[in-house]
Amino acid sequence: MLTRRKQIKSFGEKIRKTYISMAFLVFRNKKKVRMRLSSELAGTPVLILREGASRSRGREAQHGNIMAARIVAEAVKSALGPKGMDKMLVDSFGDVTITSDGRTVLDEMDIQHPAAKMMVEVAKTQDNEVGDGTTTAVIIAGELLGKAEDLIEKNVHPTVIIDGYRKAADKALETIEKIAIPVDSNDKASLEKVAMTSMASKLVAESKEYLAEIASSAILQVAEKVEDGFKVDIDDVKVEKKAGEALTDTKLINGVVLDKEVVHSGMPKRVEKAKIALLDSALEIEKTEFDAKINIESPEQMDAFLKQEENMIKEMVEKLVAKGANVILCQKGIDDMAQHFLSRKNILAVRRVKKSDMEKLAKATGGKIITNLDDTTKKDLGYAQLVEERKIGDDKMTFIEGCKHPRAVTILIRGGTERIVDEAERSLHDALCVARDVVEEPKILAGGGAPEMEVAKVLKEYAETLPGREQLAVMCFAEALEAVPTTLAENAGLDPIDIISELRARHEKGEIWAGVEVHTGKVKNMKEVGVFEPIAVKKQIIKSCTEAASMLLKIDDIIASGKMKAPPMPPGGPPGGPGMMPPGAGEF
Repeated sequence: MLTRRKQIKSFGEKIRKTYISMAFLVFRNKKKVRMRLSSELAGTPVLILREGASRSRGREAQHGNIMAARIVAEAVKSALGPKGMDKMLVDSFGDVTITSDGRTVLDEMDIQHPAAKMMVEVAKTQDNEVGDGTTTAVIIAGELLGKAEDLIEKNVHPTVIIDGYRKAADKALETIEKIAIPVDSNDKASLEKVAMTSMASKLVAESKEYLAEIASSAILQVAEKVEDGFKVDIDDVKVEKKAGEALTDTKLINGVVLDKEVVHSGMPKRVEKAKIALLDSALEIEKTEFDAKINIESPEQMDAFLKQEENMIKEMVEKLVAKGANVILCQKGIDDMAQHFLSRKNILAVRRVKKSDMEKLAKATGGKIITNLDDTTKKDLGYAQLVEERKIGDDKMTFIEGCKHPRAVTILIRGGTERIVDEAERSLHDALCVARDVVEEPKILAGGGAPEMEVAKVLKEYAETLPGREQLAVMCFAEALEAVPTTLAENAGLDPIDIISELRARHEKGEIWAGVEVHTGKVKNMKEVGVFEPIAVKKQIIKSCTEAASMLLKIDDIIASGKMKAPPMPPGGPPGGPGMMPPGAGEF
């Protein structure tokens, strides 16, 4: 019995020891597992950005941005100057645009890279502010970034480069002001010269003298005297275009041309010594805002109802006739009944005139826009020597011309093909803008890269007075400006090294206006040649390209979100079954 108890006790002791050892093993293994889990977690990346997002930092980001901007600058480089080439741009619909205008090229290119889009913004700003110099601004901005990259490779900090560029820009603007040639705001010859320079590099270069005369006349016609000079609103010059005839058939009309025809065949197509009513209200019975029912029980009531409507319209026409109006230009609709009454009174009427055209008509004819017929007086009517419907190409247009003191004029552009007319419109817009710039700020500079070379010379002298690394940035700014005469020489098929060497030597001797005369291929005094540009264009180029370059240089980190994926297809394919799927749909 005793032996049996001992055996049981011994067996229990063994079980207890085994249990303790197993528990220890489990505890030790748990610890190992916990340690292994924590070490694995330590190496797991923490995802902050959405899946598919990308990030580039430091030199890599700067290099990518600068490269994209320089590629855009290279794309427009060959279009600079009178010997520049044109670009053919085909959009996603297959429409073709042929142009050498910097802004148009960049707009049509559909650029995706964010840094490259900054260069498009430079061109847009330049075009919106001064109307010309878009290609030059993009080229200089690209050169500034290229020179900055060389300095970054030499461990010059981007902030130092930006500070240097800003100092160089201030000095450049000061130098341009100093060398500018003052002119008279009303000097038509100066306006024609800057307009011709603007159009010399365009498709319409052969007719530049004729178009420059039209542009300068138009700007002087709409210029308004203010306290400190003149102000010009470019929208006061309406540009209409119609393919047909030749560029030299383009005309300036002292009035407004409407792309509309006379509303009724019984109306006169020509009215001399026209007294014009500009209507902002419709010549028709207005529909009520609420629903109404009329119970008509006899033919007499029906007749009375129609007669009442007729009398109301007749009354409207009578009010205009009583004021002496023989031409009515209406911004809204004209009822068929009203057209009938107007034609019986021998009044010419045009309806659905655009609001912008109505404002121009008010400026051109001296009339007021009438909103209430009851308050109309004879003084509210405008005057024109002639209002006439003419057939231009396949379309009928209404000409309001011969206004006494028109503050709004129209240029009707003609040309052999649709594309020539479109490019002529762009060229004429640039010519109008540069003429306006001179009227508003009457100072000009000679062209051909002369001002850029003079500013570069001054900046190199200025750089030597600066301490530290900023002088390197100022030197780079000067070299970037020299890209303009270099590109002009390259596009004209000349040796840029020889041209730049001669230009530097001539400017050192004090020849401020020595520039590249691309037609003869020699360095000449551009002031004597008669190539001029407005000071406003040059100032805006320096401001916009410096700011764009500075902004791109400050970027050292690019974080791009992942592109959104297309939603998954519903089970069983697209709605309507597999046969309804359009070609190419669902392909990514």
